[in-house]
Amino acid sequence: MARFNTRAAKAQPTSRVTSTGRVLRTHQGGRGQERDARSELFLLAVAHFLADTFYETRADRDDRFAALVRELAVADPTWTAALLGWLRGEGNLRTASLVGAAEYVKARLDAGATDGPANRQVIASVLRRPDEPGELLAYWTSRYGRNVPKPVKRGIADAVRRLYGEKSLLKYDTAAKGYRFGDILNLVHAAPDPAKPWQGDLFQYALDRRHHPDTAVVPKSLPVVVAHRDLMALRPAKRRKVVTGAHGARRLADAGMTWEALAGWLQGPMDKAAWEAVIPSMGAMALVRNLRNFDEAGVSDEVAAQVAARISDPAEVARSRQFPFRYLAAYQHAPSLRWSYPLEQALGHSLANVPALPGRTLVLVDRSGSMFYSRLSERSELNRADAAAIFGTALALRAADADLVEFGTSSKRVKFKRGESVLKVLERFGDLGGTNTSEAVRAHYKKHDRVLIVTDEQATYSHYGDPTEQVPAHVPVYTWNLAGYRAGHGPSGRANRHTFGGLSDAAFRMVPLLESARDADWPWTG
Repeated sequence: MARFNTRAAKAQPTSRVTSTGRVLRTHQGGRGQERDARSELFLLAVAHFLADTFYETRADRDDRFAALVRELAVADPTWTAALLGWLRGEGNLRTASLVGAAEYVKARLDAGATDGPANRQVIASVLRRPDEPGELLAYWTSRYGRNVPKPVKRGIADAVRRLYGEKSLLKYDTAAKGYRFGDILNLVHAAPDPAKPWQGDLFQYALDRRHHPDTAVVPKSLPVVVAHRDLMALRPAKRRKVVTGAHGARRLADAGMTWEALAGWLQGPMDKAAWEAVIPSMGAMALVRNLRNFDEAGVSDEVAAQVAARISDPAEVARSRQFPFRYLAAYQHAPSLRWSYPLEQALGHSLANVPALPGRTLVLVDRSGSMFYSRLSERSELNRADAAAIFGTALALRAADADLVEFGTSSKRVKFKRGESVLKVLERFGDLGGTNTSEAVRAHYKKHDRVLIVTDEQATYSHYGDPTEQVPAHVPVYTWNLAGYRAGHGPSGRANRHTFGGLSDAAFRMVPLLESARDADWPWTG
């Protein structure tokens, strides 16, 4: 008689975020699960936006992040290097990857480790924007002093050759920076890329303008810098006339003039004409951030229509790689109704990779106090409650048949109609106090095919115990962790119990992958 090889036998796929089996306490006093070091670092990295959270200060989270990176840089360098590269690439998390790369190199140099990816390679892999070599140097010297080791210098030099150009010099090489382009070139001894004949002149000019600004001469091989110099040389009384002239927009674009620089150059208000001249050369996310300014200046309906078309264009949204809550923030703060529909479209495009789940799905969204306290970043007014509501709603709207529930001390259904706007559904969520996750699952689970919980996992003590135990063992429970605290509310890494982190396309691919009976690897290998 066959015991295992039967028609009813099914693979039991697993995911990579793994519990050790050791029981901890959550910050709320509930029973929690310890995760292994790789899982803890991954969840912390994708949720760490450099802001205090309800239960941890930024400094505590920074220290925990750095300690985990240093541990794994020596114990598992290949995995750690891949995480850091993915964080800066598809993960689009800049500061975590820069800090992580610096700590990776420091730990390996201290330990004398030579296996795994080269330190130089790891440094170069996280530098994707022209201001980032200076950011990494500033972090290193503030933490470890001015003695910068060779692998860090060489990795930065590799990035400098790839990243430094005329427009980046004009935008990022400013007096406000502690490390100017010339300082970095001196420190890392970066030679120009032979494939870019103009780069030698650019490097020399960056050095001259840093150390001899009064006598620095712009080479003719740098036409953008020449055009910028000519604009800057104009008397203030003539500048606004240039901007409002027939070719004003083209002159600003040719000179690499950003909207931030234009405001200071004009030495006067950013009025309708100024905005309309610089809007054609602005990036999509710069447009999104300035919608209120456009309205206050009174830009024309024709120009507003061009802005609306760009910010709602699927290709522009994909290229910007912004998280959906950026569009929610703009929607909440833009005063004019003419931006509402384009932002709604942009938000929808940014959620394009949320899976369309078959069968019946229960989606639970954490609306407890700790989710509201924790802003997503120092510059954002949005919080983890906003992020949870966006993704919970998107999951429910895409699913074939879903129940959407908000929970805290109590819980209740959130009503929605198929095809309804995510932004409209968000208006129905509230603030529900504590975090009784187990009670919410127990109250609303009704033979669903799967359960998804979007939360910070900091459940209060419950006599029902682990929230995932309220669901039969054969039914998958997916937890989306939005905070990266040490203790999770239930086990992960075993059959039908999975924890994810991050708000990227790769994270959303995990659910259908697991349900097709395949193991879900880390996002950078899936």
